[in-house]
Amino acid sequence: MAKVIVKNLLKIFGGKVRAVDNISLEIKDGEFMILLGPSGSGKTTLLRLIAGLEVPTSGKIYIGDKLVACPEENVFIPPKDRDIAMVFQNYALYPHMKVYDNIALPLRVRKLSKEEIDNRVREVARRLQIENLLDRYPRQLSGGQQQRVALARALVRNPKAFLFDEPLSNLDAKLRIMARAFLKKLQKELGVTAIYVTHDQAEAMAMADRIAIINYGKLQQVGNPWEVYSRPRNKFVAGFIGEPPMNLFDASLEARGEQIAIVTSGFEILLPKDLSQILQSHAGKEVYAGIRPGELRVSKKKDRFARRDIIIEGNVVVSEPMGDRQYVLLDVNGVNLKGIADIREYLGIGDQVFIGVDPYSIYLFDKRTEISIIDYEALEKIKQKEET
Repeated sequence: MAKVIVKNLLKIFGGKVRAVDNISLEIKDGEFMILLGPSGSGKTTLLRLIAGLEVPTSGKIYIGDKLVACPEENVFIPPKDRDIAMVFQNYALYPHMKVYDNIALPLRVRKLSKEEIDNRVREVARRLQIENLLDRYPRQLSGGQQQRVALARALVRNPKAFLFDEPLSNLDAKLRIMARAFLKKLQKELGVTAIYVTHDQAEAMAMADRIAIINYGKLQQVGNPWEVYSRPRNKFVAGFIGEPPMNLFDASLEARGEQIAIVTSGFEILLPKDLSQILQSHAGKEVYAGIRPGELRVSKKKDRFARRDIIIEGNVVVSEPMGDRQYVLLDVNGVNLKGIADIREYLGIGDQVFIGVDPYSIYLFDKRTEISIIDYEALEKIKQKEET
């Protein structure tokens, strides 16, 4: 296996569309890296550049220690010579070939002996539990079985890196959950370097060692699942990661003596002194404030909140029961917030409720730059002190 490095990578289509805009990223040897972003963000283009299916406008790509693409140095190694394997969204199986022959094809292209080909095909089929499918045609397989055959065809080559372009998107929800667990387990067992494209954040959070979040061709943040969820670098990452999405609303930070208040058009939240202290330099600033729905507790009874919660009042606009909880859309004097309530206290449309906000769970982003103004390290120390 090998690390994969891209440096200042740029891909322009049509002379003006920057599909990949000056991205630098290192995928470590044996790492499961997920490229995550909305449709049209540039993640698949980045994967295709690494694979050699697109030629970069500028920048460098290394696979292992080998430079495989650099227009400035007139270097471009074709896909077949990069020693990578790619699994596509549609699996790209040959319908006229049996499963055995689909898996064996890349080995035959390399002109390996029949004995070695047979040993490799049967070994990878055993590992992926598809030995009983080798004599079938792709049309005789389910979606999950086809996905395993496509994976077997990639694994049989023992390449330096595996590239996955939304390989689970054609599976139904239950099978997709099973497949992603299987794929992650297999990747760790084999120790392979994997780069995986998806727009599904749940998939990314469940599978990744690290996530590279991309939007409009630009790299927004790189980190492990906990980091991108708990410490979003900017407003886009905060709003994109998390289900249901984070509540984001316009606000200003105003000084109230030694404290800072988050002031909106519908309510204000007076922050405790320790939290206010790390925000004093931002007093007077226009911001986007963010609160995750899971951090908003909602009840008709005022005595059901944590000691440090700040209580505001609102009305239920929509209630959505979901198993042991209910998601509620709230109106707080014209500001809409989504929160979570215990299903045992059913909340109906129009009900007046109390909303508990943990002030230490609020995110703040500069309105001009959209970059976080929270010092996460300082905040973590305050929270730990508060909890003790």
